[in-house]
Parts: sequence; structure tokens; C-alpha cells
Amino acid sequence: MPGLLFFLLFIFSFSTVSASTKQDQVYIVYLGEHAGARAKEAILEDHHALLLSVKGSEEEARASLLYSYKHSLNGFAALLSGEEATKLSGRTDVVSTIRSDGRWSPHTTRSWDFLGFEEGLTGLHSKERLPSGANAGENVIVGMLDSGIWPESKSFGDQGLGPVPARWKGVCQGGDSFNSSSCNRKIIGARYYLKAYEANYGGLNATTAFRSPRDHDGHGTHTASTVAGRVVPGVAALGGFAAGTASGGAPLARLAIYKVCWPIPGPNPNVENTCFDADMLAAMDDAVGDGVDVMSISIGASGRPPPLAQDGIAVGALHAARQGVVVVCSGGNSGPAPATVSNLAPWILTVGASSIDRSFNSPIRLGDGRVIMGQTVTPYQLPRNKTYPIVYAAHAAVPGTPANVTNQCLPNSLSPAKVRGKIVVCLRGSGLRVGKGLEVKRAGGAAIVLGNPPMYGSEVPVDAHVLPGTAVSMANVDTILKYINSSANPTAYLDRSRTVLDVKPSPVMAQFSSRGPNVLEPSILKPDVTAPGLNILAAWSEASSPTKLDGDGRVVKYNIISGTSMSCPHVSATAVLLKAAHPDWSAAAIRSAIMTTATTKDAEGGPIMNGDGTVAGPMDYGAGHIRPRHALDPGLVYDASFQDYLLFACASGGGEQLDRSFPCPASPPSPYDLNYPSLAVHGFNGSTVTVRRTVTNVGQLDARYSVAVVEPRGVSVKVSPTRLSFARAGEKKAFTIKIEAKAGRKKRRVNRKYLAGSYTWRDGVHVVSSPIVVLAA
Repeated sequence: MPGLLFFLLFIFSFSTVSASTKQDQVYIVYLGEHAGARAKEAILEDHHALLLSVKGSEEEARASLLYSYKHSLNGFAALLSGEEATKLSGRTDVVSTIRSDGRWSPHTTRSWDFLGFEEGLTGLHSKERLPSGANAGENVIVGMLDSGIWPESKSFGDQGLGPVPARWKGVCQGGDSFNSSSCNRKIIGARYYLKAYEANYGGLNATTAFRSPRDHDGHGTHTASTVAGRVVPGVAALGGFAAGTASGGAPLARLAIYKVCWPIPGPNPNVENTCFDADMLAAMDDAVGDGVDVMSISIGASGRPPPLAQDGIAVGALHAARQGVVVVCSGGNSGPAPATVSNLAPWILTVGASSIDRSFNSPIRLGDGRVIMGQTVTPYQLPRNKTYPIVYAAHAAVPGTPANVTNQCLPNSLSPAKVRGKIVVCLRGSGLRVGKGLEVKRAGGAAIVLGNPPMYGSEVPVDAHVLPGTAVSMANVDTILKYINSSANPTAYLDRSRTVLDVKPSPVMAQFSSRGPNVLEPSILKPDVTAPGLNILAAWSEASSPTKLDGDGRVVKYNIISGTSMSCPHVSATAVLLKAAHPDWSAAAIRSAIMTTATTKDAEGGPIMNGDGTVAGPMDYGAGHIRPRHALDPGLVYDASFQDYLLFACASGGGEQLDRSFPCPASPPSPYDLNYPSLAVHGFNGSTVTVRRTVTNVGQLDARYSVAVVEPRGVSVKVSPTRLSFARAGEKKAFTIKIEAKAGRKKRRVNRKYLAGSYTWRDGVHVVSSPIVVLAA
């Protein structure tokens, strides 16, 4: 679900704390890992003791504590003054203090059938369609950090599921409209977290959200059903669009719900949500303690991301990965501008968004006889073959409307006298897409045609508008506007809309999907992969309308939305399938399998394209578009340990120390030497760079691989050795990759460019591919 993700500072009061703390803020005090097995009570007392060292009394210290992180990482969240936080950060036993005043937000069933376009795979809805061992994710537990869940959805039924796994230690936390009976053998646990949210905003407004794991928004229900929803036939969005069978990628997996996102108080509380990192870190810590195998987090921040030691999601994911938990995060919706991707830690699997092979065609017939193809999922239709006047919003704006927004149909910008009974052409840009339709309806317009500005090209997200309407590409809106400007009495009518399958080309990278390079550490390529995120159908909260706009009283059980929020759970489900098939694999091995088996080709065998018609590359999609079936048998994997990540942090970003028990060496290995499945060399100036990698055999016992290289333009890439032989499973082999400018190549010709290539290991059965990106100085 596209949206702006950002940090804001807030001053707040907290009624349970003495008057002297009214200007305090929520800080996370991160202490690294736990020193051996200790009772939770002892850990809590340690945290109280640290607070007492800066607070005036034991009562004040205890009252200021919001969360004590006791499972996977050591730390706590508390109300502190800036001076108190500074004192704590200066202690040798404190790794960092993280001010939790930042707001994080959600990045928001044919997609699974589409993911099987390679080699005739027809879907992932049943065990029989997967290689032996995956079992549709049976008994794997996936933790969803999001806005909660609508438990009554058919996607979360538990018919035919066995008992809850004995290793599960979580709870079903009751609250508003949610009790123990809301959980079952599918939703095996549910919790909610809002202490940091309420410390910032005051008490939760019960009219905008449930004080419970119940989903007020729809986003959490949508992502949870995409990961692990049951097979539900006869599903469709409002208006009958996208009719068919809905299913998550791992329909037999178990769901653990951690509600961390809440409405932002203001004029649109149902539209904008926020998620505080102190609340999220508490959820991640509990999720590891509860026994989840995979975490799916469709949440992130925009702007320049904080250093890893100051990033709550990164810290929680690091300690989760140490326990073998795979953490999958959305990459953000700030594209197509470069250097916008978020969730940048190498122990996180970061996901971009791309299309599937389905459209919702809605022809527009202009008065001169030309037919323009739009797309829509609005259930409302104009009378068949009835012609209406068509007007450009910029020609129908209220006098005094700023010139730069007259064409965008923002609230109260249209003149009813100029648009009543007409089709109104609006442009995307500022404001919500569905909000533009609401403005056309308010002014008395008959329908909306929503056009793309240049940055979005041919990519057309669809919406269930509150009136008849459709959306068109940049080229098509230009055609419509030229017709309007050349005709004395321009007219049009909107033809019947319908769902169309097997659209080509597909996949195409979504323009909204955030792009690389990685602004924290360019030597780690992000995003890692791409997956379906454009116009995805999944379950929805019945407390939220399809547009989430005030005044839209429609109720739906399934809804179509777009964003990297939607692509993230596709990769999370793939990780669940791998965890079921290979329960002994590390989180790094699972990430590697997904990345090295991804494809850079579309369904027709051509290169994956961007929505603006250009050829996409690693900065757009990372290693490529996921292929779940291939990932189950990758042949080789690039593994990494907790210590490897700590060494990486020492070498990256100015030498961050993520754990006090692990002092950074004087000369840590280069960041690009982390054993990562992709390769990015930053600051290349023509001199020789040698990179080290190690692969582990997870395929056949007697395997012989040879390497093939696609060199970046003007760059020489030599892999040594060129052949690797394995005699047993689990055997490791090391190799080097030497990168240098080609002989005679002028250095100035490789400057200031991202040069892309790849290297691939093959044994006749497996294809283990890694992108190479040379970031020239």
C-alpha cells in the first residue's frame, strides 16, 4: 500500500509518570545479547537497576519502564529525558540508545499461480504441486507484524489442521472484540503493542481502532492471508473483479499475529497508520520467544535510514536471525527515485514490488471514435453507450486554486458548476488516488479518469472508487488531453470493464517500488529480490472500507491493493516453504536460496522491464523475481553467521558495534566480503578489487560446478577457481572474484555509473546466479 514513511519528533506527556518526566520521550536502550541463560525476573531487575542509575527513585524507575526485552535481545524501552538517555549511552554496558520518536508505517489470488510461470508450475495451493518436503508450509509458524487480523475471514479457517505445534509458547491476548476463541489452529497466537504509541499520542481513540489484535485497517489481514491464507474458492473483489480461488503461498502454515500499527490521529485516521519501533522491537522479541520460524514485516521508513544500531527493526532482526528466524521486510514505496530503498541490513531479506499477468481493462471511447484502454476495479458503471462531456480538472478548478495542483482533484479544488454531470480527468501526484474520486463525486462529476504523471509511465494501480471511473497510463492521458484541447465539445463514455489474464509483458517492475543503491552501505545490494506487489487480491478487514475513506461505508471480505507491503508476504511464504522443506537451514541459507534462484527474465524470456519502458536492473529488483519452486532446491547456498554480521557492522557505516561482547578488530574484512548472495563493489576506480565468497553444497552428493560470468561493461571479472567439486552435502568451497578495469579502458568512462553483470555456478541441474554491481567512483 503506497505511502510516505518518515520520522517526526513529538513532545508528549505520560500520566503515570511524575510531573518531572512530562517532557520525556520513549528511548530504546539496547544492551546487545544476553549473557547466558538467565531468568526473566533477573533480566527485568537489571533493567530496573540501569534506570535507577539515572532516575531519582526506584518508584520513578519502575514507572518509566515500558518494555523489557528478554528473549532474543537484551534491552528495554523507557521514558527518559535527553540528559538521562545521554548518561545511559555513555555506559560501557550500553550499545546504543535509540530515540523512539520515529514513525514507521505500513508499506502497502492469482499472484501465486503467476509465480509458477516457469516450467509449467500451476500454483502453490496444495502439497502435490510442490516438491516433496514443502507440505504447503505445514506446522511452520510465521509471525506477522502489522495492523492485526480479521479472524472471521474464511482465509483463516482451521479445518483439517492438526494440533498447534507443541513448541509454540505464545498466547492469544484478548481485548476489544477479540478473545481466546478468536484464535484457532490457524491463528495460533495474537498480541498487541501500543505503549510507545500511547506515550506519544495519549490514549487510543476507540472509535478508530480496536485495543486488541483485531484489524481496524485491512493491511494486516491482507498480508497475513497472502502468506498463509487457506484455499478459498469463489472469491472476488468488490464488483466481481479478480474472481477465482484465493490462497496464501503456504496455506497450511500457522499464523502468529503481532499488532504494532495504529491510526495516526488527524483528519484521516482510517487512511494513515504508524508503527513505533519500541513497540515493534517488543513484538519481535516476543515472537522469537514464542517460537516463530519466519517474521513478515511490511513496514519501513523513508528518508535517510538510521544507522543499523539505531534501527529498531534491524536490531530485532539481527537477534532473530541468530535464532534461525528468517526476517522478510518490504523495501518501500518511494520509487522510482534512486537510493530510496529501506530495511537495509544484510540479515534482512528486503523485497521490491512487480506486476503479475492480470489487468482490469476498462475502455474509454472518445467522441472522435478512438478507444483508450484504462484499468479499474470500481463496481460502479456509467449507463451503457451513454456519452458524457469530458473535462480536464485544470480547466474546472475553483478560482484561486494553486496552479501546480489544479489538475490533481485535491479536496475542494473542483468547481461544481464546471464538472457537474461530466467525466473529469485528474492526474496522480499529491493526495490519495481514491481521494481524487471522492472530490469528483463531491463536485457532482459523473466519473473520473485518473492519469499517470511521467514518473509512473505505464504502471496503473487500480482502485475501487466511490463513483464510476478508470485509470490510464501517461501516454494515454496525453492522448485524452490532446483530444480535449482540440475539440469544441469533447465527449466520452466508459465501456464495460472486465478482468483479463495472461497480460504481457509480465512481470514488470512497479514504478513505486523503492530502488537502490543502499545508502547506508552501498557494498550490500538492496532490494534483494522482487515479488508480486501490484494490484494484489487478498482478505480484508470488515471494519475497513475498500478505500478506507471517511464516508465510504462499503464492506468487503477481499480487496485489491498495491505496494511492497503486498510483495513482502509473497517472499515470506516462500521462506515458510523452505523452512518446512529444510528445517535445519539457517536464515542466511534460506535467503540465499531465494536470491540465487530468482530470475531476471519475464514470462516470455525477455528482460524484466520497468514501468516506464526501460530495462530493469539490479538496482530495481536485486537478484531478480522470486521462483519458489526453484528455491526449494538451490544446489548451493551462501551462509553467514551472527559473528559475520558483527564483523560486517564493524567495517560498515563508520565501525558500528552491535554487541559489547564482540569488540571490533583493528582491521575488519571489507563490507563486500560478507558472504552475501549478491555482490556490490562501491567506489570502484579501476584498481583491482578481490572479493571472497564461500558456498555450501545443499544439492546432490557428488556435484561439479563450473562458473560463467557476464562482465559489467568495461570491467574484467575473473573467478578463481572456475570449477568447484563437492563429495558430500554440507561441504564448503571458497573462491575469489577479482574485479578490475579492462586493459586500455579509460578510467573516466567508468566513473559515476552503476555497472551491472553477474556470475553463475552450474552443475547441469542447478543454476546458482548472483548479480554483480560495480558502483564506480
